Order: sequence, then structure tokens, then C-alpha cells
Amino acid sequence: MAAKASGVPEPQVRTAGVPSGTSLLGLIKHLACVERFYFLGEEPAGWAATMRPSADDTAETVLADYRATIEQANRVLGACPDLTRPAPRAPRRTPAPSMRWTLAHMIEETARHAGHADILRERIDGTTGR
Repeated sequence: MAAKASGVPEPQVRTAGVPSGTSLLGLIKHLACVERFYFLGEEPAGWAATMRPSADDTAETVLADYRATIEQANRVLGACPDLTRPAPRAPRRTPAPSMRWTLAHMIEETARHAGHADILRERIDGTTGR
């Protein structure tokens, strides 16, 4: 995911490429929030806001946050002795899903948004592939 946004200049990295308002920077910001939610137990203030970079967000800061979040999530995963255990998650009325379910969900979530990023990047500068 990070490679899709790397090297894309402002304002293209934050410019919506489709009518829904999705941008490369927004996708990266969103995935960092989802990683923090499922693996670090951090509840976002609002899910819709996770897809919208702020005026202060830059490609460098959003990408650095995404990479740091993945490192933290990997530490949590590395310390998990049993994938049937609940994943860390902010308190809710329902039990947290298992770490196994969470891993499968994050693969699906990241893959879906990687497809979106592929399309957006191709629309920006014609870059395709990995």
C-alpha cells in the first residue's frame, strides 16, 4: 500500500480520484486507523474521517504513521501465543473477534483498498503493478 502513494506529488496524492472522494492518502490513513482499531485497541473518533486526510497531513507523515502502526501491530501479533484468543479492541457490547478472524479481515481489508489504490495511481500517472 505504501508503495502506491510513495512518490506521488501534492496535490495528486490527496486529490479524490473518484466521485466518492477516495484518495491515495485517504486510503493509507484509513488503513492505519483500521490496524490501530483491531490490533492496538484504539477507537477512531469517526470512521468517515479516517478516509479524509487533514490539511496538516502530508504524504510523508501519513506514510510514516502507517509504517509505525504496522510495526506496533506486528509486535502485538508476535506476542500472541494463540490465534483463537481475542484481538485487542476498544470495549464494545460484543466480544472482540479472535486474532485469527482479525488477521483474515485485515488481509481482506488491505487487499480491497490495494485494488482501489491501483486504480487511483494509474489514473494519476499511469503507474501499474507493484
